[in-house]
Order: sequence, then structure tokens, then C-alpha cells
Amino acid sequence: MNGSGSAPSPDDQELIRALAAGREEALRPLYARYAPIVFRIASQTLDRATAEEIVQDVFLALWRNAAQYDAERGPLRPWLLQIAHFRILNELRRRSRRPQLAPDPGDEQLGALSDPDAGPAATAWSEYRRSAVRDALALLPPAQRQALGLAFFDELTHEQVADVLQLRLGTAKTRIRSGLMRLREQLAPLLASLLLVVLAGLATLLHHREADRSAIALDERALDLVTSSDVKPIRLEAVPGVPAETHANYRSRPGTPLAVLSLSKLPAAPSGRTYQAWLRHEGMWISLGTAIPDADGRARIVAQGPELAAAPDALQVTLEPEAGNRAPAGPVVIAWPKL
Repeated sequence: MNGSGSAPSPDDQELIRALAAGREEALRPLYARYAPIVFRIASQTLDRATAEEIVQDVFLALWRNAAQYDAERGPLRPWLLQIAHFRILNELRRRSRRPQLAPDPGDEQLGALSDPDAGPAATAWSEYRRSAVRDALALLPPAQRQALGLAFFDELTHEQVADVLQLRLGTAKTRIRSGLMRLREQLAPLLASLLLVVLAGLATLLHHREADRSAIALDERALDLVTSSDVKPIRLEAVPGVPAETHANYRSRPGTPLAVLSLSKLPAAPSGRTYQAWLRHEGMWISLGTAIPDADGRARIVAQGPELAAAPDALQVTLEPEAGNRAPAGPVVIAWPKL
């Protein structure tokens, strides 16, 4: 027995399983365990600010795609560090391709440059990737889902996907192609065509990450909130008549206009209805957003607004029409304080 009486720390496998099951508190010990290592490796070849971005990118990938990790292919640590290694290499390659401009006090060269607009394909990709693509990926067989997830969401090349999954290059390409064919059956023709363009020109689209920077920055702030030890979640409990396992965790920090609501074990919403989350502040209900749970009943809402900087008076999730409501009108599913 441990002399101090404290329970042993969970190992990586337990934590990644918990994270894949929607228990976001499992991300905190993983972040504490490996973020310093990733930062140290990245800072050997990159400046501090970029090294910190690499750390955020790596753990955002882990947070989003925990369910894709396959323990049979080896421990989490080398897998995570390999993702970090590829992110560092990609950043170094990107910098090596960046043109070096001569000093131009009159800004003539800058004025002559075309507007670096991401274009309609990149804009559409940014719009769809968090909803339609993830929903479609969830329906793929695990092998194809892993390969496509690494290619699209972790921004790895075919060669890097093969290395991470310990496959031959031809096998990795086949899984990506096969997964893409299945995606075409799940998605609208316009989106399927977009995915083909994105996959064929992934390296080109990576140059347009700035078009998606605000969404990424929001995710990074949400990740910081979830992994901070000073943030104590508020648990929303199921109301009578709803399965007792249905719940949610609300995380916010005083003075910060940001909140993360993680929903778990939600029953599938009836046709034409959606789940909508609400926060009561100074006697008024404020919408945090709507959510469609995945096959395991999980969903996440990242909300921002000045009202979120203060502690909530109450929280609840209701069933509302598909387009959402301005105020809660449908039946309450989970709530805090408990109803």
C-alpha cells in the first residue's frame, strides 16, 4: 500500500480511454505530463512563440481525435511525440519556402502583392470541417477514420500518416482513398468535391491557415480552460425522466468571457429538434449554442460573450426546434442546480 494513502496516478492508456469517452478532465494530466516535453523539443529549433503554438496544436489534435488512438499500435508517448515531430518539420519546411523580401521603405513591393485571400475552397473547408466532415468521419471504419483524421485534422502528409500508423506508404494511401470514397457517399456532392481538392492540394491549403486562425485561437483558449487546474467544473444533472447517466460539465473562469460545456450520454434528439444550452445571468436566459451529439451521446459547445465572465446563476440544456430558440421553451434535459 502507498504510505501516503493516495491513489496511484492513472497511466496514459487509462487517461486516453477516459478522454475518448468524453471525460475531458483526463486531458489535464496528459497536458501536464507531456506539454513540457513537446515544448522542449520544439524550442530546440523554433522560437518560443512558435514552440508554444506547436504545443497547442499537438494537444488540440489529441483533444479532438482521442477516439482515433489505437493502443495496439504502441504507447501514447511515442505517438504523441511523433505528431509533434511532424508538426515541427512541417513548420520548418513552411519557413524554408517563405520568400525573403528585400527592404522596401516605400512599401512598393507590399503594395504590389495580391490579396492573400484563402479563396472559396479554403473558406468552404473552414466552414464545413468542424461539422459535416467530423460527422461523416465518425461513420467510417476505424482504419480509414484514423488515416483520414491524421491527413485532414492533424495536417500530416501521406508519408507521415504511414509513419504514425506504422504502415507501408501504399497501404496508408489506399486507406485514405478508400475513406474518401466512403465520405462521398455521406456528404453532399459539393463538399465531396471540396474534400478531393483539399486532399490533393493539402500542402497548398496549409499556407492559408490564417484564414482559419480565429477559430483555432478559440479552440486554443478552450483547451487552456479545460486543462487549467484552477477551473472547477459545474456538473449539470439529468432531470427526472431522463437517463441518470446523461450529464454535462460547464467550465469557465471569473473575468474571462469564455466557457466550455461538455455534454455526455445525451439521447438522440427527436427528428426536427436539437439540444440548446442556456446560462441564466441577472435574471435572463442567454443561449450558449446548440449541439448535435455523436453516436456516443457526446457534444461540446465553446461559447464566448461578456456574460460568461461572471459565475452563472443557473445552467440548463433543453430540447428546442432545429433552428434553435431565443429563450428556453422546450423540455429541460439536464440542469444546474439540479431540478
